[in-house]
Amino acid sequence: MFNLFNKRNPEPPQDVKAIREQLLTAIKQELQKLEGGEGKHIKGLALLIACLPAEKFMYESAVFAEDEGRFKNEIQRIVDDFAIDLPENWTMQINFVEELPTDAIKLSGINASLYIRTPEHVVVTKSKTAYIRTLNGESEKMLYKIGPENGKINIGREHKVQVSDGFFRINHIAFPDVSTNEANKFISRQHAHIEWDSNTGSFLLFADEGGIPPRNKVKIRSVGDHNPVKLNVVELGHTLLEGDQIILGELAVLEFSYNDVDNN
Repeated sequence: MFNLFNKRNPEPPQDVKAIREQLLTAIKQELQKLEGGEGKHIKGLALLIACLPAEKFMYESAVFAEDEGRFKNEIQRIVDDFAIDLPENWTMQINFVEELPTDAIKLSGINASLYIRTPEHVVVTKSKTAYIRTLNGESEKMLYKIGPENGKINIGREHKVQVSDGFFRINHIAFPDVSTNEANKFISRQHAHIEWDSNTGSFLLFADEGGIPPRNKVKIRSVGDHNPVKLNVVELGHTLLEGDQIILGELAVLEFSYNDVDNN
């Protein structure tokens, strides 16, 4: 006889171990798609989790939030077992977000997504010199010339600031704190940075600690594309293309170009 009043959930309740197994299984499935030695080109993985606030403590336990390297070690065991060739210096990052970004890989069976950073697209540029122009907001200069020799080019509020680890950071593209420009108020002291990537022959934009949710934001809008790309994690760079607009916080806008518009 059927028990029509049975209120038991036919599925077992989720627990920390089940969440961890689901995450690791889904990540393994994605990594196994990298055939032909592609794994050795991976620079980093970023796991994004969108769970209910009441469930966050379980997910934090599942990914060993208090021990950042432990979940990476779990993935390393998987890649070793399945002979997925990752480089020794690959990085792992875990972020909790309100919603999953559309440009990330949605993991099967769980509300999480994955970024896999590889130099998939080689961008051939005419020059290793580029220009950053301020379109909105008040920066120390309106036009910045950048190149590989500049190394890491920090972007943020104020030129020299003390950050969370106690050290001082120099922002090479700086927005003064004393400005009356409304856009400057939404820029973090350590908002973003740009680096030259010799593997792809291009400049990459990275969000820093102050430029990812739940703090301020970094977005990129390309020419002809009205859907901005949001940077949700640090360490995973976005390739900058001619005419890209970089939105910092809510209002400040920078434009990336390989052409010195002042001399054209």
